[in-house]
Amino acid sequence: MTLSVAVSGASGYAGGEILRLLAAHPDVEIRTVTAHSSAGQPLVAHQPHLRSLAHLELQPTTPEVLAGHDVVFLALPHGQSAQYTDALADTPLIIDAGADHRLVSAEDWAQFYGGPHPDPWAYGVPELPVAGGKQREKLRGATRVAAPGCNASTVALSLAPGVAAGVIDPADIVSVLAVGPSGAGKSAKTNLLASEILGSANPYAVGGTHRHIPEIRQALVAAGASSDGIRLSFTPVLVPMARGILATSSAPIREGATDAEIRGAWENAYGDEPFVELLPAGVFPRTADVLGANVASMGLAIDRAANRVTVVAAVDNLVKGTAGAAIQSMNLALGLAETTALPLNGVAP
Repeated sequence: MTLSVAVSGASGYAGGEILRLLAAHPDVEIRTVTAHSSAGQPLVAHQPHLRSLAHLELQPTTPEVLAGHDVVFLALPHGQSAQYTDALADTPLIIDAGADHRLVSAEDWAQFYGGPHPDPWAYGVPELPVAGGKQREKLRGATRVAAPGCNASTVALSLAPGVAAGVIDPADIVSVLAVGPSGAGKSAKTNLLASEILGSANPYAVGGTHRHIPEIRQALVAAGASSDGIRLSFTPVLVPMARGILATSSAPIREGATDAEIRGAWENAYGDEPFVELLPAGVFPRTADVLGANVASMGLAIDRAANRVTVVAAVDNLVKGTAGAAIQSMNLALGLAETTALPLNGVAP
């Protein structure tokens, strides 16, 4: 049976990447694509690389246009998805690639986003260690899924195994991320102009202000940390690469944890995962190695002099960080093979 799909925000980066991956999915038909100001134009006018979808025209993003499909992807700016969900109550599966349905805490939502707090949905990071197993079990049969924030899922996947196994202390986490500008979306912004970012590295949302911080904390609580036992210093740095995240995260080693127990925590968490890769000891990933792949690649170092574990993780923010996670979650929700249409191999050079 072929499932009908609508993708809103189809002229943007996240929407375009969802479409690129769905175009190779044998179980779906991309029937409808929508946008706001670009409605009425051909999809390929905004996504010229999507040649197999050249027959599609961007329609207005309205509940009436999105209704009547088996699956709807909402690839909209933060704060815009929730307005459609009530009107799409009869849609069997909705996947939100924005932030609207990620946070469980109304207090966190008010502090970092503001406005009414939408209902939280199943969190779309299948491999994330949680109490009792993995997040994927909460995605099987789900009807509403919140795809993750790319920075948040990268850091959460980096540290959750150590938290779940009790070998690191989440009370002193430091994460610094090199981030490509595509994570900020396609809207024209002065600080994202080539003349502003080429040849420069630019920190942003410094000092605990980034909106992905409560999402990381939420994921680590799900992995077993106490909500008042997490201290996280999170600093993203914009760097001149179109896509990609390289996240370097460290945390103190719990007293008594051996080197074998520490590395074993990550090996046990991800040894059987097709899309999360733990590299051999002493080897660390590059963003180039995961370009175009639905893979989080990570290396782990045990620094006994500093008594800390450091995890370096690389993802393609538009694939594993957003669209790939959304489609992987869709596959689980619909009972399809989890790996369907998701690239394991990257693009090089």
